[in-house]
Amino acid sequence: MKAILNALFEHKTLNKKEAKEVLIAIANNQYNPSQIAAFMTVFLMRPISVDELIGFQEALLELAIKVDLSDYETIDLCGTGGDGKNTFNISTLTSFIVAGAGYKVAKHGNYGVSSFCGSSNLLAYLGYEFTTDSSILKRQLEEANICFLHAPLFHPAMKAVAPIRKELGLKTFFNILGPLVNPSQPTHQMVGVFNLEVARAYNYVFQQKENKKYTIVHSLDGYDEISLTGDFKIISKEKEQLLKPEFFEKKTIEPEAIFGGNSVESSAKIFTTILDGNGTKEQNEVVLTNAAFAIQTMNEKLNFEQAYEQAESSLFGLKAKHTLDKII
Repeated sequence: MKAILNALFEHKTLNKKEAKEVLIAIANNQYNPSQIAAFMTVFLMRPISVDELIGFQEALLELAIKVDLSDYETIDLCGTGGDGKNTFNISTLTSFIVAGAGYKVAKHGNYGVSSFCGSSNLLAYLGYEFTTDSSILKRQLEEANICFLHAPLFHPAMKAVAPIRKELGLKTFFNILGPLVNPSQPTHQMVGVFNLEVARAYNYVFQQKENKKYTIVHSLDGYDEISLTGDFKIISKEKEQLLKPEFFEKKTIEPEAIFGGNSVESSAKIFTTILDGNGTKEQNEVVLTNAAFAIQTMNEKLNFEQAYEQAESSLFGLKAKHTLDKII
């Protein structure tokens, strides 16, 4: 590790093979916590290269517990996290709305690192039991259109870095890796990122997969989702667009309108209130806009208005709520 750190401190980057090897070595506890923390800090100070990103991705997928959901056409809705905005659980709510609309969701998620409440904190609080049992996950997909893949269970090799990430309390390259290492490798994906450099790196990685359908979203004021607090970027294999809330007849909202609470309990209260159909106008519009783009990712024949209508039917018809009830 000393040689690797010296090279990185001299502003060199790792090639794919080196990146893969070093992450496997970290997972195998070959380095001490100080060395790992120093390694992670490098990527707080400069952007991760595409080769490094692919090497890290290959390592984590190779080490992951496998789950085969290839009988289904699934979508993952997962942000990088690490935007420091502490919004309510937009991608998790979006997942249930998309599932309620009839699409299969294989959501990958984790505990919050730079926020109070990640998707895993929330679902555990609500009574969902994490599992790696494929038969249970498949049954949930069959009966509720959604299953949840709790990252620490599927990536046990990452135990070596979990305490360090928690102590740092900052976004690290593991935030960037999270959406790329869903162990079921879904056919479709909508992913939110906290800056445009990461968006472009993701676009390159996803383009290497011939049959991958994806939408990458980033709000220009720093949110890793469509926040409707300002302009946002949408990137897919076919196009790149800069959009405004007004394009969808939405008003630009204030950041306070999508605040996520100061505890898991308060975050869960916001989550269930919205799922019960009692969210504020701003909360509903944000989550429905994200859900509409996710539905379009699954069914590109739909225009935005049609996808939005499906999302509204799922939320206000309480189909999304019933989906949560089923998996719990």
